[in-house]
Amino acid sequence: MHLSPAHDAHEHSGGAGEERFEAAAGLLALLGDRTRLALLYALTAGEADVTTLTEACGAARPAVSQHLARLRLAGLVDTRKEGRRVIYSLRHGHLGRLVEEALKTADHRLTER
Repeated sequence: MHLSPAHDAHEHSGGAGEERFEAAAGLLALLGDRTRLALLYALTAGEADVTTLTEACGAARPAVSQHLARLRLAGLVDTRKEGRRVIYSLRHGHLGRLVEEALKTADHRLTER
């Protein structure tokens, strides 16, 4: 099997061990849910509370709360309190870029039909 120089560069810049692939697969599995993807996309615009996120993704409030809890436990979103409200935000900016790239890829696939 021929390995390109680009492949060699990836190997030297962080490795591609089994643990790394497992973590990435877990992340992509979380993104594979329509509601969680919509929630993360809404958070690319900035912080939001559950009410705002419920309106943005069109799911029932209890479902949104459960998905947000899962995203928080996975370390993808942060929370802070503002009075009685819980405010959510993306933990890392590159997660927002990943979500946006996934949606751009979907756009390409839809326009190629």
